[in-house]
Amino acid sequence: MPIMPRNKVVCVDDFSYETPIAIPDEGLTYSGEGNIRKFNTGATRDTDRDKLDYHGFLSPIVLKRYAEYLHKHRIQSDGNYRESDNWKRGIPLDTYIKSGLRHFIDWWLEHDGYESREGIEDALCGLIFNAMGYLFEYLKKGE
Repeated sequence: MPIMPRNKVVCVDDFSYETPIAIPDEGLTYSGEGNIRKFNTGATRDTDRDKLDYHGFLSPIVLKRYAEYLHKHRIQSDGNYRESDNWKRGIPLDTYIKSGLRHFIDWWLEHDGYESREGIEDALCGLIFNAMGYLFEYLKKGE
């Protein structure tokens, strides 16, 4: 997705931007008026100001690497193949925190230039898994 020059974007959702904004290849520019976005094509949409921006919040290269890590760990020590959503069946919070801390130590070791059990990418993916699993269990309690 190319970055549009500053002078091509007038206003976005009632906020003027001084830095370039990524716009799809169609090169559409738009200006915000109240709660409506009006594109130079004439199309209109509500503002996205209060909508979750998954595209901005997440990175496809990180999600891909995380999925590769999870896939690698689907084969269990007994040789059986674990379903991808097996973790959603429930894992105790203590298990997540203990495993997460081991991965955190590996991350820290790698950060400080020391060798870890698994390398920095696996350490980070393991940490993400444990944080996500912990949050999943925590959120389930609130249902």
